[in-house]
Amino acid sequence: MEIIPAIDIMSGKCVRLTEGNYDTKKTYRGNPIEVALAFQKSGIKKLHIVDLDGAKEGKVKNWKTIEKLATFTNLTLQVGGGFRTEKDIKRLFRFGPHEVAVGTLALENPHKLKKFLQKFGKENIVVDVAVKDRKIHIWGWQKKTKRDLMPFLNTLIDLGVKNIIFTDISRDGTLKGPSFSLYQTLVKKFPNLRIIASGGIKNVQDVRKLLKIGAAGVIIGKAIYEKKISLQDLKPFL
Repeated sequence: MEIIPAIDIMSGKCVRLTEGNYDTKKTYRGNPIEVALAFQKSGIKKLHIVDLDGAKEGKVKNWKTIEKLATFTNLTLQVGGGFRTEKDIKRLFRFGPHEVAVGTLALENPHKLKKFLQKFGKENIVVDVAVKDRKIHIWGWQKKTKRDLMPFLNTLIDLGVKNIIFTDISRDGTLKGPSFSLYQTLVKKFPNLRIIASGGIKNVQDVRKLLKIGAAGVIIGKAIYEKKISLQDLKPFL
C-alpha cells in the first residue's frame, strides 16, 4: 500500500482545511518545499499536492510552488486542483513521471478525460472522487451535484479509469477516522479499481485497517501535521 502524505497549498503556503471548508483554513509552519524534503528524508516516495486556489477557480494557480517541489525533490508528485487542459498536464509532466489528479473534469467533461487517459496513460491520470451524503462534489468540493457515487464509478470504469482517490468530505480534516465500511464496499464492488483512501485518518491503526481492507494507498494530511502520526510510525509501510 502506498503511503502518500498530503500538502495542500493556498497562496504558496502549506495549509489544511476541515471538511473542505475554505473558511477553516489553518496555516502550518514551514514552506511546502521544506515540508516535502522532510517527507523525502523519512523515506516517502510520493506526495499528494492540492492547489486549493486552483481547485476553487478551475485553473492551476500555484505553479511556482508546484514547479519548485518537482525541481528540488526526488518525489513523485500526485497533483490536483484546477487541471482542465492538455497544456497544464504537459507542463507538469515536463518535470518527470508525476501524476495528475482530476475531479471536476471527470464529471463535467468525460470525453476529455477519456482523451487524457489515452494520451497520457491510465497510470498517470488519477480521478479524485469526493463525496458527501453519497453525492459527488466538484469545484474544490464547493459545488454539490446530483450524481450518485456508485453509478459515477461505473462511468469512470467505462472510460478506462484505473486509479481513484476517494474522499468522504464529512471526514476530511476531522481526525475522526475514515469511512471503513464504505471503503470495504468499494474495494469489493470495484476490484479493478485501485482505490486510494483519503480523509479522516487519525492514527496508524487506521492505516493498518485500510491496508487490511485492501486499499491501494492512503493519503494522510492533518494527522501528520497535528502529530497524531509520526513519520517513524509510517516506516514499516514504506
